[in-house]
Amino acid sequence: MGEKKFINLVDTTLRDGSHAVSHEYDVEQVKAIVSGLDKAGIKYIELSHGDGLAGSSYNYGWSKTSEEELLKAASDVIEKANLTVLLLPGIGTIEDLKMASHYGAKVVRVATHVTEADISEQHIGMAKKLGMMAVGFLMMTHMAPVEKVVEQAKLLESYGADYVNIADSAGAMLPEQVTDRISAVVDALNVPVGFHAHNNLTLATANSLAAIKAGATFIDGACRGLGAGAGNAQIEVLAGLLQKLGYETGVDFYKIMDVAEDIVEPIMKRPQVVRNAPLMLGYSGVYSSFLLHTYNAAKRFNLDPRDILVELGKRKMVGGQEDMIIDVAYELSKK
Repeated sequence: MGEKKFINLVDTTLRDGSHAVSHEYDVEQVKAIVSGLDKAGIKYIELSHGDGLAGSSYNYGWSKTSEEELLKAASDVIEKANLTVLLLPGIGTIEDLKMASHYGAKVVRVATHVTEADISEQHIGMAKKLGMMAVGFLMMTHMAPVEKVVEQAKLLESYGADYVNIADSAGAMLPEQVTDRISAVVDALNVPVGFHAHNNLTLATANSLAAIKAGATFIDGACRGLGAGAGNAQIEVLAGLLQKLGYETGVDFYKIMDVAEDIVEPIMKRPQVVRNAPLMLGYSGVYSSFLLHTYNAAKRFNLDPRDILVELGKRKMVGGQEDMIIDVAYELSKK
């Protein structure tokens, strides 16, 4: 390979993984996970409600512990890594961003639907004023053609994003689709490009590798793959696989495995596997964080969750429309 290429691994256990534990992380769990990830050499540790800052709500699920408490706990033990938060405009606000910065966040990833990058401009701008690294994050990119993804990525760059993250939020893409999007964005931008995978079709690792080969240098992953739907790419697997392939990550393979097995796995409510409903997320192209909401609606209306997910896919529902899941389930129950 010649000179080893450096890949930044971004850990999402404490953000996307929050979905899988019903947003029930507590202070001691956060301290243990952050300390372990930091010592393992992870450079970016993302911590927020699963739906980003201020996501704790009736619509998105209540957090057991406030973000202020969790961010402070993380800041108390972090030594080298960059404490990172996610913000979805319309859920999180400028004031939430300032709060996160106050409690030690050094990076914010501002996430929008793939066609709505324009709503992130003020948040990226404020992050830069606060001295934070700002990342533009395009969700549900399987729903837009390559040209639209490039157009929106260029907007994020123009707002000052330090890198642009392309997300397969539904776990619906095949490796060639990832390659097409990442390579086009890499060619169009002057800032680095990242990728966020979901494992609903068991392709999170393969898609992450496709993204790297297409030029991505920031790759998301979570311990044990903990995340919405069938989870994210498994970060300890990525660390070992990239080492095996000759890439540099700065991550200690044994230490990241130990964090996953000794600290994260005991917290998990269930194994992060591709069960029927997560599989339908990928098949139907539905936002991965809809899964637990769909299970609850199916139980309430005595429906098969697969039928709800297929209908959500037909209606092209996107992140932020969680409240509509109940409406869809109610309509199906009347048929």
